[in-house]
Amino acid sequence: MQLGTRTIGYTAVAVGGLIAFFWIWPFASVPTGSRGVVTQFGRIIKIEDEGLAVLPPWQHLRNFSIRAETADIDKADGSTSDTQPVTVSLTVRYAVRVDKVGEVYEKYSHDGDLNNFVQTASQEVFKAVTARYTAPDLIAQRSKVSSDIYAALQTKLDIYGANVINIDMRNFAFSQSYMAAINEKVTQEQLRQAADNKLKTVESEQKQTVAVAEAEAAAVRKRADGEAYANLTIATAQAESLKLQNAAIAQSKDVLELRRIEVQLAQANKWNGVLPTAIYAGAPIPFLNTTASK
Repeated sequence: MQLGTRTIGYTAVAVGGLIAFFWIWPFASVPTGSRGVVTQFGRIIKIEDEGLAVLPPWQHLRNFSIRAETADIDKADGSTSDTQPVTVSLTVRYAVRVDKVGEVYEKYSHDGDLNNFVQTASQEVFKAVTARYTAPDLIAQRSKVSSDIYAALQTKLDIYGANVINIDMRNFAFSQSYMAAINEKVTQEQLRQAADNKLKTVESEQKQTVAVAEAEAAAVRKRADGEAYANLTIATAQAESLKLQNAAIAQSKDVLELRRIEVQLAQANKWNGVLPTAIYAGAPIPFLNTTASK
């Protein structure tokens, strides 16, 4: 009986020892991408880095994620400065700042999840940013709008101890009536550009036609000027020749006789010695002197 009592006592001591051992177990670990928030009786006393942490039994460690988190905001709505309603879907990636882990744990989240705060802040920021732009500018300057949203949201999330990693905007849309008006405007602009291009083509072809006609007219004009100049030169030369001949004739009557002799000599050189078979009345017989036979 005493042996059984002793066995039960030893067993109870062993179990109590194990319970005490695990209760006072001083070792804990902080995984990668986390920080360990160490509390003592509910108060934060320190933040442990990744790896092994040794704690007394009256302290408690809770892992706190500092990895990038994602918040999806579907159909955030706003209004432009020209009162056009606009909606967009946003995906915001953020992470808690390492130096703000204790503050975020104490005020906002025990695990690093700030989704609700990010969604609310994103809605407010989107409304504020879109109100600065007209609807056409919101479309034309989308990259700048995204940058403005990023900067404003970063300022907002800094209150919650988080950094914005990046923002994706999608399903950016206005009302159906406004989108129809934009499409109509784009269509009209395309038609206008096509008409302008056609007009420019016609004007270019007309200019080419005029240039060709002017070039041909210039060529004709130059050709006519050349011919006129040549004719004028010939006429001037002939007139000068006649003038010289008349002057010579006026100075001496022998010049005419000389010319007559030259003509007869030229005819004699061309005569083949055959008298004509038919002689018309009054026609001279070459080289026949009828007075010589007397």
